[in-house]
Amino acid sequence: MTWGIVLAVLAGAVLHAAWNALVKSSGDKPLDTALVHGLGALVALPFALAFGLPTAAAAPYIAASLVIHIGYYISLAGAYQHGELGMTYPIMRGSAPLLVALGSGVLLGEVPSPAAWVGIAGITLGVALVGLAHPGEALHHRKALGFALANAAIIASYTFVDGSGVRAEVAAGGDVWRYVLWLFALDGLAYPLLVWWRRDAEGRRAALAYAGRRWPLAALGGTASIGSYAIALWAMTRAPVASVAALRETSVLFAVVLSTWLLKERFGRQRALGAVVIVAGVVALRLA
Repeated sequence: MTWGIVLAVLAGAVLHAAWNALVKSSGDKPLDTALVHGLGALVALPFALAFGLPTAAAAPYIAASLVIHIGYYISLAGAYQHGELGMTYPIMRGSAPLLVALGSGVLLGEVPSPAAWVGIAGITLGVALVGLAHPGEALHHRKALGFALANAAIIASYTFVDGSGVRAEVAAGGDVWRYVLWLFALDGLAYPLLVWWRRDAEGRRAALAYAGRRWPLAALGGTASIGSYAIALWAMTRAPVASVAALRETSVLFAVVLSTWLLKERFGRQRALGAVVIVAGVVALRLA
């Protein structure tokens, strides 16, 4: 991996941590998740139309990813509803790269090099140190832990699907941005409709009032989400999927900083050690 790819993925990690902190800071996690991605779809749609339709080779991957992402949003909102950002985010994001690395040889024909394995393992261990800095609390919040682990499996699933899909799009003469923009334009419809459908008339009126106050921040969050994932998928066309997936989860560092600074969650020595281990893993991936 070149330094250009590394720095781009790290920038995407910052964007990803930022929109997750936005959702966690809200008073209504499912609604805020729906707003972020619903408004993200509105941001993406005009650009998607300008880029044109994705290739036929990419269409099945986009369809599969749309279904998987519904589960992602449900588990994400559930994790943040029952647990702290500093606990749930590292578990969700830290477990997924190891699952991707373990499956990439079979599903993608990519076997990480020894140095890449060191980097992936280092990032995973560092994330575990950060996320389980207070293991008693994590076990106490079993619902949050269950949602977070389910989310990690879902992240690994859509990483395989979209990593393969964007490569199919490029191989067929398409464009990374075309794939990403259409994915987000369509992806922002299903979950907001589900959230709307699950509320009664009073809940819907409250949701509209909430959206009226929250939409500027949600629109920024949706834009950050698009940019973060676009960077990751672009990197997957130029570097091994498992390495990019692991590097992207350095977003945990930025999430912990935000959770400490904005949400007043605890940091502590173990999380500091985890941060150092994550950085060491990033260096190993760069040298792989």
